[in-house]
Amino acid sequence: MSSQPVSVGSQNLSFVEDLFSSYLLDPNSVDVEWREYFDSLKNGDERLSGGWTASSPFPSRSMFNPPGLGTDIPYQGPAGKLDEAARQERLDQLIRNYRVRGHILASVDPLGSERPSPPELDPAFYGFGEDDFDREVSTSWVGGPATRTLRGIINWLKQTYCRSIGAQFFHIDSLQVRLWLAQRMEETGNRIKLERSEQLRILQRLADAVVFEEFLARKFVGAKSFSLEGAESLIPLLDMAIEKAGNQGVREIVIGMAHRGRLNVLANIMGKSPRVIFREFDDADPELQIGRGDVKYHLGYSWNWETSLGKSVHLSLCFNPSHLEFVNTVAQGRVRAKMDRARDFKRELGAVILIHGDAAFAGEGIVQETLNLSELAGYRTGGTIHIIVNNQVGFTTTPREGRSTTYATDVAKMLQIPIFHVNGEDPEAVAQVVNLALDFRKKFKRDVVIDMYCYRRRGHNEGDEPSFTQPVMYKEIRKHPTVFEGYMNSLLNLRGVTREEAEKIEKDRRERLEAELTEARRDDFIRCVDHWGGIWAGYHGGPAKEADSPITGMNRDKMSQLIRRLVELPEGFRPHPKAQRILEARLAMANGEQPLDWGCAEVLAIASILDEHRPLRMSGQDVRRGTFSHRHAVLYDLESGEAFVTFNNIINERGYVNLHNSPLSEAGVLGFEYGYSLDCPEGLVVWEAQFGDFVNAAQVIIDQFIASAEDKWDRLSGLVMLLPHGFEGQGPEHSSARLERFLNLAAEDNIQVCQPTTPAQFFHLLRRQVLRKWKKPLIVMTPKSLLRHKDCVSSLDDLSEGRFRSVLPDPEAPKPEDVKQILLCSGKIYYDLIERRAEIGDKHSMIVRIEQLYPFPTKWIRELLAPIADGTPVAWVQEEPSNMGAWGFLRIRFGERFLKRFPFERISRPASASPATGSSRTHKFEQDLLLKAAFQIED
Repeated sequence: MSSQPVSVGSQNLSFVEDLFSSYLLDPNSVDVEWREYFDSLKNGDERLSGGWTASSPFPSRSMFNPPGLGTDIPYQGPAGKLDEAARQERLDQLIRNYRVRGHILASVDPLGSERPSPPELDPAFYGFGEDDFDREVSTSWVGGPATRTLRGIINWLKQTYCRSIGAQFFHIDSLQVRLWLAQRMEETGNRIKLERSEQLRILQRLADAVVFEEFLARKFVGAKSFSLEGAESLIPLLDMAIEKAGNQGVREIVIGMAHRGRLNVLANIMGKSPRVIFREFDDADPELQIGRGDVKYHLGYSWNWETSLGKSVHLSLCFNPSHLEFVNTVAQGRVRAKMDRARDFKRELGAVILIHGDAAFAGEGIVQETLNLSELAGYRTGGTIHIIVNNQVGFTTTPREGRSTTYATDVAKMLQIPIFHVNGEDPEAVAQVVNLALDFRKKFKRDVVIDMYCYRRRGHNEGDEPSFTQPVMYKEIRKHPTVFEGYMNSLLNLRGVTREEAEKIEKDRRERLEAELTEARRDDFIRCVDHWGGIWAGYHGGPAKEADSPITGMNRDKMSQLIRRLVELPEGFRPHPKAQRILEARLAMANGEQPLDWGCAEVLAIASILDEHRPLRMSGQDVRRGTFSHRHAVLYDLESGEAFVTFNNIINERGYVNLHNSPLSEAGVLGFEYGYSLDCPEGLVVWEAQFGDFVNAAQVIIDQFIASAEDKWDRLSGLVMLLPHGFEGQGPEHSSARLERFLNLAAEDNIQVCQPTTPAQFFHLLRRQVLRKWKKPLIVMTPKSLLRHKDCVSSLDDLSEGRFRSVLPDPEAPKPEDVKQILLCSGKIYYDLIERRAEIGDKHSMIVRIEQLYPFPTKWIRELLAPIADGTPVAWVQEEPSNMGAWGFLRIRFGERFLKRFPFERISRPASASPATGSSRTHKFEQDLLLKAAFQIED
């Protein structure tokens, strides 16, 4: 007769324990019902299946509740009436609640704020009285001795969960993960044993941090530095994290952080010479920064770190604007690119450390986007280490004004990861948390959060008076000693260090900084200028040059061969009938039987890049199929649903084809792809918006990184942004990719903005972006209706010849002497114009397409229009309202006379607050009016 996993009370928990022990040895040794129940405790996490062993401690009754086990109900009767089984059950509940709620009592605030005491952590809640405290109970599942008194077990639980560390981990579904964390914390009382040399190193790192801040405040009075004072434990925390990660095999660490403490991190973690930092404070080289550069506390840096065991770790601190959390996914994208380059598909050789502020972590939505990427296949990096420098105030905003949650970290509970709150003035508790966090990351390859409670000694910046708004907090802060003093006194009392050693540590650091300042102020100071090296050697930025436009055409037979390979399917694969027809059409295109459409030219361009062993990374919502069903780079079997990546027919080597449908995110994903592009100059890195209109949700990434990074930080990127754009009666949110915004950002040849009108042009444009050594972000206004327009096609010959052309002449232009007007345009409106010109039999209008709006191709237009008589009217024709599109950009550039030869005016929709009408009939009416105005047709 089989045993049924039905209601389990305290009277038969021993029976369950025996069954579970048998299951750990051999799952098939227990009946199927119990096996299924125990399997369910893993929550389907197959990555953890290897961690269950018979030697593992049995999960206590407080780690999971079998059906029928009681919940947190206070005991109503006298304790003496409890039998042993009932007493044990209530003890289990007490233990469980310390694991779940002990963090509420933890002393994590260095300022000593009072915290509420949950009733479920009071033994009286369970009916325990004074007579019970010295009674021995079974505690083998808590860690430590097999039995101890109730008093002893409560003290041990307080040591573990209510001292300087508060742990939140019971939101994690996986029993195996909870078990691992509980065992690691409870077997040591959540305390690390440090050797004297380790304690001395922590003291030295604290001295580095404290002395640096004091030195800056004394030597550069009133200068903004966004001091780390009050949070100096960040420096030993990072020191320990990098050491531990390096010794675990990590070879690349990318750090993202805001401005608070950045200078201290640069000097004491990243290896940036203090003399360079001091020179920047003196602002002694103004001629080097005319119109460019950034404030010193936004700058990045790279450094090679050698661990105590001789392991080398390359550190990269990302440059970051004041937009705080937006660097998060940029850092993650960089590490993913480094991993792919190293063929590290197990995600073991790289790590991301993100340093957050408490107010920003709780308040900025990009944090949720960042967290959501962590376990997605296309964005996984093996676990990010999140460090929150918890100031307990945001600028002047208190936590009760800035968040609706208990902790700043509560948003992180969306993930199956632990959250450790730690008192920043207990460096050894910080060391325990770092050690535990890094081990967790290595074992489970998931994110982990360290919430380090501290304070801001000087307010938001050095010119701020914090006691205006937080007088009580800053009264306490003013009398608070530094963490260095506190830890030094602790070690003196424990005889871990002598006073002479401690004083020498401080003295040496002050003398070094004085020497560095002296060097910084020398007249013959030589500033080292970073230039592109490493993987960026051979690439360049700066002004555009004609020589930077390589030949992008290909052999016709080679292209036909690539298309044929793209349409080959595995034996027995059954695609959707409509997809099958697209493949058949592409085969006809390969054979020269019909011209190429946009989709075929695009996949051919990508295939040609892959064929040259250059990597592809492309992401965005629906990119595998394409929002408008034109790409079909990934096909799905009708019966099995199995996916087939067509580009794998070109190159099947892992790491070269990265094609990922993204989550519903613009800012986070675009930041990730931008970061990826920073470490992949040789490849094609693409982000595609579902509709170009949605790009405005990522405007911070565009403004603060993509458009300005070369000017501010001397960093290049070849990122491609594909933004479907075109007015087709689909309403105000499905018409405009806001071309005008990109053109407003365009200066100093910082970006490329193109709107190609033929498949061949798009083919050449993508290939040019990869082949050219001049690296700039490329923004492409891509089509929607043109994807299937009968005239928007190209021959194989068009693709095989030449290169991308920034201006396309009119193939049916009248003779120069017959031209009565010149219509300049870009994009879909060209096809409407040539159709209307044919309808009315116009013989005097010349229609010129501007395929690249920036850098603007003035030279080529001048040559094209040279034969045309001066004074011939020129009109810019656009679908967008007059206050949008390219008109404003062109008007500023050329004024009232185009090229100083031709009267210049616009033909467009009138100015509007919204991009387009939501009525299809109104759209057609407006479009007709626009075309009539172009050809001066009167009703």
